[in-house]
Amino acid sequence: MKRLIFLCLFLASIHYGHTQIFGKDPIINLQNEDKDFLNWGYYLGFNRYDFQFEYENDIGQDVLVEQTYGFNVGLIGEMRINTFLDLRFEPGLLYTQRNLGFPGFTQPQDAIREVRSTYIRFPLLLKISTKRFNNIKPFVVAGGYTSINLGAKEDSLEDNSSGEFRMVKNVYGYELGFGIDVYTEYFKFTPSIRGVFALNDELVRDEDPNSPWTANIVAMRTRGIFVNFTFE
Repeated sequence: MKRLIFLCLFLASIHYGHTQIFGKDPIINLQNEDKDFLNWGYYLGFNRYDFQFEYENDIGQDVLVEQTYGFNVGLIGEMRINTFLDLRFEPGLLYTQRNLGFPGFTQPQDAIREVRSTYIRFPLLLKISTKRFNNIKPFVVAGGYTSINLGAKEDSLEDNSSGEFRMVKNVYGYELGFGIDVYTEYFKFTPSIRGVFALNDELVRDEDPNSPWTANIVAMRTRGIFVNFTFE
């Protein structure tokens, strides 16, 4: 259902954009929308998060990551720099789940770890837009973010030997993406695709230095993709 909704919205955006570029004498909507120094809005979306692992020894048995779909919701504050540049602050809430499969175990309670994460995110982004074409305006966006993982369990006294997978609470990284501003009669609608890449190691090691779960892992970092639908 999520894939179907996403596909329908994107196809509708593409069709609308084609009409606005190649249609005959389109009505120009919201002509003064981008002239204000400050703009506000909100966004909804979907995400699909993964982990990237680095290992100390290449033993040919990687941790398997099963990805699932999560959701995003947040607010937007935009400061206009000039016609083509905007500085955006997009604080939001993001939920995702990743299921990890560790090699070398025979029992599911030892081999499988469900990692549920709820992130409070604080991205600061630079939006670089093209010239507006009738009622659409493509753009790319890039910047950094910091986030708080409310499901990290960083301070838990239990570890994987007790079935508890722990991560650090504070995460930072960078974000890259592109999208299209679509100017409707009443508001600006923006579908965009983003890639997210954490820079810091998020794994909290087990107490046992020879732990079969964490001993061979040098670093574990989030990476993912999400789709946002913005309304301004």
